[in-house]
Amino acid sequence: MRKAQAKKLPLAPDGRFNDKLVTRFINNLMWDGKKSTAINIFYDAVDKITKVTGEDGYEVWKKAIANVTPAVEVRSRRIGGATFQIPAEVRPDRKISLSMKWLIRYSRERNGRTMADKLSNEIMSAAKGEGAAFKKKEDTHRMAEANKAFSHFKV
Repeated sequence: MRKAQAKKLPLAPDGRFNDKLVTRFINNLMWDGKKSTAINIFYDAVDKITKVTGEDGYEVWKKAIANVTPAVEVRSRRIGGATFQIPAEVRPDRKISLSMKWLIRYSRERNGRTMADKLSNEIMSAAKGEGAAFKKKEDTHRMAEANKAFSHFKV
């Protein structure tokens, strides 16, 4: 690296829940700088969750994020001509990033009429411990477990 690393800009909390995590999720959800569209999608999804489950949609979303958050991941490292998948603990900031990105990615791949529908369905299934995003976390943990023998290499 030639220059100093860029400083992280502080996020403003969102309007409804006053939570910086929600702002971060909306920023991940946003495409082409269309923030108001992303905000509408997220709030519609939360409202749909509240209507369907009868619980607070915001709490269900937080539970889904917690369920999808990985603890370990595998990182590639070249040692003596061979590439090994080495299990490594995930940094706290990256944990949140990964869980949000997986939720959004697998929502987009889901079947549904609108993005809000897809997102609400993925959040509800992740909160229950099922769905594609939760499966991704399980697969990541399984990969790390399978490659535990290489953990002495350290990343």
